[in-house]
Amino acid sequence: MLQFRDIHFKYDNQPLFSGLSLTIHAGHKACIVGRNGVGKTTLFELLLGNLIPDDGDISYPKNWRVATLRQNIAPSERSALDFVKDGDEVLRSLEHTIERATKSADDSELVDSLSTYEDQGGYRYTQRAETILHGLGFTSEDFDKPHSEFSGGWRIRLNLAQTLMVPSDYLLLDEPTNHLDLEAVSWLYRWLNKYEGTIVLIAHDREFIDRIATEVIHLDQGIARTYSGGYSAFEKQRAALLLQQETLLQRQEKERDRIQKFVDRFRAKASKAKQVQSRIKLLEKMTYTAVLRDEAPYQFSFSSLTRFDQPMVSFQTCTLGYGQHEVIKEFTQRIYPKDRIGILGINGAGKTTLLKAIANELNPLHGKVEVSERTTVGYFAQHQLEVLTGTQSAYEHIETNTEMSAQSVRNFLGAWGFSGSTIFRPVSHLSGGEKARLVLAKLALQRPALLVLDEPTNHLDLEMRNALASALDNFEGAVVVVAHDQHLLRQCVNEFWLIRDGTISVYRGDLDDYEAMLSPVVNVQLDTRSLNSKAKRQHRALMREQMKAFTREINRIERSLDEISGEVESLTERLQDPMTLEHLNRDELNSLLARHSELTRESARLEAQWYSLTESMDRYSAGRS
Repeated sequence: MLQFRDIHFKYDNQPLFSGLSLTIHAGHKACIVGRNGVGKTTLFELLLGNLIPDDGDISYPKNWRVATLRQNIAPSERSALDFVKDGDEVLRSLEHTIERATKSADDSELVDSLSTYEDQGGYRYTQRAETILHGLGFTSEDFDKPHSEFSGGWRIRLNLAQTLMVPSDYLLLDEPTNHLDLEAVSWLYRWLNKYEGTIVLIAHDREFIDRIATEVIHLDQGIARTYSGGYSAFEKQRAALLLQQETLLQRQEKERDRIQKFVDRFRAKASKAKQVQSRIKLLEKMTYTAVLRDEAPYQFSFSSLTRFDQPMVSFQTCTLGYGQHEVIKEFTQRIYPKDRIGILGINGAGKTTLLKAIANELNPLHGKVEVSERTTVGYFAQHQLEVLTGTQSAYEHIETNTEMSAQSVRNFLGAWGFSGSTIFRPVSHLSGGEKARLVLAKLALQRPALLVLDEPTNHLDLEMRNALASALDNFEGAVVVVAHDQHLLRQCVNEFWLIRDGTISVYRGDLDDYEAMLSPVVNVQLDTRSLNSKAKRQHRALMREQMKAFTREINRIERSLDEISGEVESLTERLQDPMTLEHLNRDELNSLLARHSELTRESARLEAQWYSLTESMDRYSAGRS
């Protein structure tokens, strides 16, 4: 197990951790959450030995192999495939040994090395790297490109791919979903769920956490609390704890008042001196319960100055692309007020191309895009974080774009989570999340009629993502969004457009249907014609394993449905029995009714999941034949 014992640590002479203790058991998947600045990344750095605690100690089994995601790796001239394969240092070293033994004609060393290479899975080495690259959105054409030729976001994907190649017992991932699209995130949590070691990750995607985590570790006020389950379970447990702490505090206040009244009443009476002194000492020893804070740090909204046209945007037989390359061909679509459109499509399908056309940053190759006269467009894209004026502060960025008073600018920025000295800190010193919030704040200041958002949740913490989802949901205008955060999509989007094979269509399913449709594609994308006979056998074995995985999950759901069905039947009989109604009090009866309702909803959810999996299995099976 991994243990932090009574950790004390100061940052810039300010206490960050004060007696932090934490245990993570082997095989668990733990997600660390908490507001920006509470020390999530610092905890990783302490664990890796890059920082030393002021007091306390950290321990984990010495034989554990640790793999960690590094965000910043210098550009390399290694090909993407070789860069990723470098993650498995053992096999890479064996390859060098085999090459050396071959050149020196050392048969003994060659035989030993080849045997070890096979035992270590060397003949699946390249295939494993290619599968990871495909899952994270790379195409076969990308494999030979130098690492240095990829953009910053894609290099981070390569860093993640290399990390996943490392043979490890213990995996540390800091924000692994940043710079991934929806399809890559979907692949990643399937990969992580199959990982047999211990995972500790920092993430701000609540659905991703729900699907991965066996426990959530919440950092707050220098200490850590562990909650079982994913993020949804954490929220429920934390809400209960907040209520419990609040009740305890009220009781404590009443007790303090009662003791204080006794002291005030009898302080002057000599006959009560001992009792008074005893109670004074009791008051001095009493400590207030540290109530868990639950104030939302963000209180912003989006609004528009204009009335809305019908439609706001029209695409007429439109073809989008670059130069001679057509990305999306001859489509006709409309965007209306109150539309909440989520754009789906695999990497390279043209999602960003479509958003650029809506935002008037890309002219169509053919046809036309008409944006109505009163439709002002607010466009958010990741590159805007890099073009913020680094020497200016958040205050200056807002002040120069508004006629608000100084106090109003402060209040406006406060709603976006900027307070104290951060308001006047140069942008170049802000974190990625702070820069993203500033760009969104400037966007809100424009009061557009149509919001066009390309991955707006990158770098944002959970509270900010929740606030953004709520603000978008309450926005009177229209929203078109590309995002990998499924919680935001589920909360805000009322229609999906799917870009596939150069065409756009309205997607009638939900995100679960889309993920099921993607599953065979992102799990196996190897071209079997390019594989040798041994690799083909391995590939067929991989496909058999995938079919087994489908079957195991379907069987698990069927068992769960049988159990639920039995309990529902038993509850129904009890609720229909007059003796039950006669002998149960109201609270007990309500509890039975609530349980019956909960089981009915869970049964419906599992049945929908069962249908989706069986359809995916049928499509996958058809693809094999």
